[in-house]
Amino acid sequence: MTSLPPPTVSLSADEARRIALRAQGFLGAPDRRGGVRGVLRHLGAVQLDTISVLARSHELIPYARLGAVGRDAVEKAYWTDRHAFEYWSHAACILPIEEWPHFAFRRRANRARGHRWHILEDKQHSTRAVLDRLRADGPLTSTELGGAKNGGEWFEWSETKIAVEWLLDTGEVVCSERRGWKRVYDLPERAVPDALLHDDLDDRECLRRLVALAGRSLGVGTRADIADYHRLKGEQFDAVVADSGLVPVEVEGWGKPAWADPSALATAPRGRHRTTLLSPFDSLVWDRPRTERIFGFTHRLEAYVPKPKRIHGYFAMPLLAGGRLQGRVDPAREGRTLVARQLSLTSPAAAAPMARALREAAEWVGCDAVRVERAQNTAEAASVTAELAALGT
Repeated sequence: MTSLPPPTVSLSADEARRIALRAQGFLGAPDRRGGVRGVLRHLGAVQLDTISVLARSHELIPYARLGAVGRDAVEKAYWTDRHAFEYWSHAACILPIEEWPHFAFRRRANRARGHRWHILEDKQHSTRAVLDRLRADGPLTSTELGGAKNGGEWFEWSETKIAVEWLLDTGEVVCSERRGWKRVYDLPERAVPDALLHDDLDDRECLRRLVALAGRSLGVGTRADIADYHRLKGEQFDAVVADSGLVPVEVEGWGKPAWADPSALATAPRGRHRTTLLSPFDSLVWDRPRTERIFGFTHRLEAYVPKPKRIHGYFAMPLLAGGRLQGRVDPAREGRTLVARQLSLTSPAAAAPMARALREAAEWVGCDAVRVERAQNTAEAASVTAELAALGT
């Protein structure tokens, strides 16, 4: 790391927490005029994942901030009018189309590497065949291009699938939408507006912009926090942070250098806190060390943990209430009943917000009843059940 300028601003741990909540859209009145597209622009990246419990994670992200947005409206907001594209950011993410130029550095790096982990048997022939099909027939899924599997093991991709994913990595095709959870591939000249369809930003400018955007989306963060937002390396962050516009700050209890977006420091965060359940892939909590530092709350996605070793459940969703993480619940649906398969609270006072969050989530996904199946202890189960009854659920 290069030498750092001394911080000019000191923040308490509570101030940093509130700044982070506001930056992520959980403090103050939600921007309903901007809607789902406003949330995407504000966050800069919405992570995709195959798991669907209440809904898929990219649907849960705007729901957590805006409330009961229609699920069809969410998909339409992401995937129409050339508003967004899918690419590799924090993981596979939906990104605002304005960020297309910023990932030129990653597309160039992929081209320089020459291949992905799947190797093409005949790169020139296979990629040309994909491009010719897209040019002639318009946007297509891998199935429509000729099939995603090669006929062997379920995880073995066909030559066509490897080719189109390689072209996606290098920017010669764009994922313009998801249809039935399948990527829809298109040519950049059709999917990206002309004003943005260029790769003329050098690597340093791409990184500078992404660091600035990540700092804005987080409000305040350490080197690791900000670099991880778009999966940059620490040295890439170091190379551009001085020119990013972010301000060095000192945060009580963090014990690490930190930076803040100047606009986040301009006014004190005020307003109503959201009470909601969070996807484990929500950018407020996707970074475990940051979540522990800001909220004093340890959370781990256990979907890939063997069932006997799970502590909180398959898709435990943290409860955000009063600006703090106050519990978690592993939800499931049985017909028109939302089932809290397992829940835990940080204090007895969290029973009421847990009940409100469960009821709101149930209504959003078309359930008209909520049942607590198991809790950390019988008292918690009884208190949440009583609060649900008081709400008429």
